[in-house]
Amino acid sequence: MNDLCFREISEKNEWERLSPYAVKAAQSKGRQRLLEPCPLRTVFQRDRDRIIHCKSFRRLKHKTQVFLSPEGDHYRTRLTHTLEVAQIARTISRSLALNEDLTEAIALGHDLGHTPFGHAGERVLQKLTGHFKHSEQSLRVVELLENGTGLNLTYEVRDGILNHRKSSTPDTLEGMVVNFADRIAYINHDVDDALRAGVIDSIPKECAEGLGHTHGERINTMITDMVLSSAGKPEISMSETVAELTEKLRQFMFDRVYLGSVAKKEETKAESMLEMLFELFMKSPDMMGEEAVRRIEAYGLQTTVTDYIAGMTDRYAVALFREIYIPKGWYKY
Repeated sequence: MNDLCFREISEKNEWERLSPYAVKAAQSKGRQRLLEPCPLRTVFQRDRDRIIHCKSFRRLKHKTQVFLSPEGDHYRTRLTHTLEVAQIARTISRSLALNEDLTEAIALGHDLGHTPFGHAGERVLQKLTGHFKHSEQSLRVVELLENGTGLNLTYEVRDGILNHRKSSTPDTLEGMVVNFADRIAYINHDVDDALRAGVIDSIPKECAEGLGHTHGERINTMITDMVLSSAGKPEISMSETVAELTEKLRQFMFDRVYLGSVAKKEETKAESMLEMLFELFMKSPDMMGEEAVRRIEAYGLQTTVTDYIAGMTDRYAVALFREIYIPKGWYKY
């Protein structure tokens, strides 16, 4: 044992304690580019650390989750959403004896490419480019954009980031855990935020009785059901009853909050603002700065503008728009 480095001890422990369906760090399909192994951390621990320390991760704190510019300190942002996904996913993964480090790395990186102003920003870029998905943009961030060369993450983490959406199927159970955890997190914390904002005053009675009357009860019901439904199986699932109630609650949120809420009325302004910035940069790419301009030759103008817009925080987009389009006051005394 003394001849082994700490990483090798961790890798050995994984073979002894993890489920046969878990991905072991020593089994990873590898990185985009060769990298000398770390003596302390497994490859998935290293990926988690690389994501936490990158600039794209820090920018999530100023990106909208659902409510644009809320007047309150307790509404979720894209960063707090990411942390809640990671916490839920880790609990599930640990309970099922899956690789918690891989799960956490995927969860922390899954929204790195999300646009400013939540899904309003995503709709704008979809409209202007013909194709934009934040999951694909998140993969693009970790493979190419961050640090100019990407984060050089393992295949398993990149696959989980790309396939964290409901309609996708990751290659690993850890990726599937994040796929479910993302839904559990956003449905429940968006209910919590909508109640706080007075956008809704209750959830459907059937959902409350079947899932729980409080935020904590509902999350606990969903997580516990997933663990019980998936234990000892090569798949991740919910029971039919809980899955149906979860989908009913999700649809309720789409009808009452995501698509028809008065709290979303500012989205039209945000969309118009991003559209104007996009069109401006297409005509005057030099305004994006030298780093972005250098990427045009490699990726093309439209892709470079898309990358630039998607990487903005809400407040940076507003400040830039104000700087470009809003006249400054001029006084002479």
